[in-house]
Amino acid sequence: MIIVRNLSKQLVDGTEILSKISFQADRGELIAVVGGSGSGKTTLLKCVALKDKWTEGQLIYNGTDLTTPKWTDRIKLRKEWAFLDEKPMMNPNLSALKVVLGGRFFYTPLWRKLTGTVSTDEHVLGMDYLEKVGLLDKAHEKASKLSGGESQRVAIARALAQGAKVIVADEPIKGLDPQSADRVMQDFKSLCQRQELVAICSMQNLDLAERFATRIWGLARGRIVLDIPARRLTQYEKNLIFQS
Repeated sequence: MIIVRNLSKQLVDGTEILSKISFQADRGELIAVVGGSGSGKTTLLKCVALKDKWTEGQLIYNGTDLTTPKWTDRIKLRKEWAFLDEKPMMNPNLSALKVVLGGRFFYTPLWRKLTGTVSTDEHVLGMDYLEKVGLLDKAHEKASKLSGGESQRVAIARALAQGAKVIVADEPIKGLDPQSADRVMQDFKSLCQRQELVAICSMQNLDLAERFATRIWGLARGRIVLDIPARRLTQYEKNLIFQS
């Protein structure tokens, strides 16, 4: 589904942030990207999500080369790819349901956008997506009243409403309490399995990566030094990833 070949990124002064990264990510995978501070995790995710440019390399999605994407490719990607920040951006005065329905922008008639009205079908669809992430009871709660974990789950529901096939998330559980972090990761894992999504998440919590991911990438000094099916890592593997 996603193929990356020899992706590299350098700063103007020649400092190498990413070096010759190659991988293939397939439907149903929840990939945890782990590594120490400065390893290149956020930069890698932003490059993969086309939020940042890279110096060289190739990115292919479903057979389409996105190394230099056309405007039609970018429109398609805005529908099928979602990038989730560490702290999701949402209007604090909107209800959770309205935030989710914001993901339906490309599917909403212009007159509904202008009037702010929601059709019955769209309302039901939004509620369905909230139910998928266990927040049906928060549908009419303002975004400003949601906890950090609830906000992340609403952001996931919005991505699903958008029609996302690929979700790239930068530290989606950073700062969350253990119960909320577990729930967010469980949602990711279940949705990847049920809807054959691809989710790529950078994570600091190695224990949650081992428990919930289907695959672990260890990043060190801008390189993928470990790419294995998720399991408990050995001390040697941890040292390999978190080397100074």
